[in-house]
Amino acid sequence: MTLRVQDVSFSYGKRAVLEGVTFEAKSGEVTAILGANAAGKSTLLKCISGRLRPRGSIALNGTEIARMSAHARAHAIGAMVQDSGEPARLTVMETVLLGRLHALTLKVAPAELERARTVLDRLRVGHLSARLLTELSGGQRRMVMLAQALAGDPKLLLLDEPTANLDLPNELEALRIVREMTAEKNLITVVTLHDLNMTARFADTVALMHEGRVIRVGCPEEALAPEAIEQAYGVKTRRVPDGGRFVIVPE
Repeated sequence: MTLRVQDVSFSYGKRAVLEGVTFEAKSGEVTAILGANAAGKSTLLKCISGRLRPRGSIALNGTEIARMSAHARAHAIGAMVQDSGEPARLTVMETVLLGRLHALTLKVAPAELERARTVLDRLRVGHLSARLLTELSGGQRRMVMLAQALAGDPKLLLLDEPTANLDLPNELEALRIVREMTAEKNLITVVTLHDLNMTARFADTVALMHEGRVIRVGCPEEALAPEAIEQAYGVKTRRVPDGGRFVIVPE
């Protein structure tokens, strides 16, 4: 299964945010969208999810997402957006079950509860299942929202800054789990990130953005070349070998 984004452009009024964006994401792989603030990363994910209607083509396995019904999109796409303010007064379990709304009946089946518990346990927040979202830290809420996106059993997983508000151990753990579940479930995972080194460590493919355009696409070694990073961020960097990988450091 493949997600193809072809010549996608989008504007808020007269302000162009995306211009001619083209890249491809494959099942079983993590594709990271990287770039400075206001590069257009979050808007791009909203376009892919169907929440915004851009110019150009966005197709999931040959089917235009814009032409899919809301129900079909709910089945196919799991999305995690950035924290947008005061959380709802729902428990953690209720929040995760919302990710299965397309499959629920008036009475929640035991199998659905077990699915939600399994995902929460996988993310090491199962002990919070009875707590209200309002009682959790920002980092804990991020893990719960990630669980909600994964619980829907999607084909396409869209994650907007999933590691925001997470400390380093939980950031590493969350990205490790996303990578593992992407491979296990053969998901197409598209994730926006800020951290260059986390991207190099966990992504299979990187689409590097600058001012609404994708300026480099490829494996981390190709896309995160020093000259591309300088173009995207205006910062000179160099690579330091690190046990078969590399670490990006500013000069």
